[in-house]
Amino acid sequence: MRVLTHDSIAPISHSTRFVALEQADFQRLEHAGYLKGLLQPFKGKGSLETWASQCAALRDDVIGLAQRRVLPQARAYPFSLLDVQLAQQATGAGTTFLRWRNLDRSSMGVALWEALLANPATPASLIDELYAIELQRIVLNMQISLTHSIARQALECANKAAQAEAAYLRRVHGHTASVPPTTKESP
Repeated sequence: MRVLTHDSIAPISHSTRFVALEQADFQRLEHAGYLKGLLQPFKGKGSLETWASQCAALRDDVIGLAQRRVLPQARAYPFSLLDVQLAQQATGAGTTFLRWRNLDRSSMGVALWEALLANPATPASLIDELYAIELQRIVLNMQISLTHSIARQALECANKAAQAEAAYLRRVHGHTASVPPTTKESP
């Protein structure tokens, strides 16, 4: 582990090392208002697909916010001198989360951050910022996860609505209206 001394960290104003996201950052996201759509009377497949698309776009906007505003700060001096750094982890489901990892990429997880905080070699002047970065990481990952899950659920609901419409049309019009079956049943 690299040893950082208080002398190796140039004096920087406490507020300039890491600036947490604020409400204004989220208000700038194009799709920020769309979560209000959760409690609306959806009329069918089309409105559900539209809302799912908006939720997925919001998820992507939050990921972009993390990439533009949080990662550059967390990777900048003096944090770049540490053996543990904040990184992106892409998932097979199409999301990207923020994770702590060591420099050789052999280990990942919050335990690395905890060890970094506990390590006496970590300058005391960075502890508050490392804590602020971790809180920001936790919240952003939650927001990414929730918007991804809502988008996925809305698409599954749209498929069910399409199946219901096909059954309805078969009965009302007395002919076959088919919809591809879904592969997974959800609540």
